Amino acid sequence: MDIFHQNFCKLLQLVPSLHEAHWAEKLSAPGHKNIDISIQHRHHKKAVIVLTHYRMNLPGDMIQDLCFTVAIYLGNETVEVLTYQDCFGYRQVYSNDMLAFSPSIKVELNTLFNQWLTILLNQGRAHAP
Repeated sequence: MDIFHQNFCKLLQLVPSLHEAHWAEKLSAPGHKNIDISIQHRHHKKAVIVLTHYRMNLPGDMIQDLCFTVAIYLGNETVEVLTYQDCFGYRQVYSNDMLAFSPSIKVELNTLFNQWLTILLNQGRAHAP
């Protein structure tokens, strides 16, 4: 099983309604900040979603801690990271015109996403009502 299918399986465990992705949701776990999930695009066989984790800064404001934009390919049950952003910067796998990509960044960001999904699952993340 390649990393893209692993990412799909893990995301499906966290978001069982993945195939009906017409939503905005939250993943919650006791003692942890929510993960916001919103749909950016939805086509027949592909959905692009954004997963954002926020943290509280010293004045008490919620600020974005990290953000993944991922493409979900429902037909072959794979997920790939398109962009990643944290306090250190912004990285993208594909050029803005989607004609060029960086294989090394693709591997790195999809591996990072896989590790992050494992952490979320180990925290017992579930849909917030």
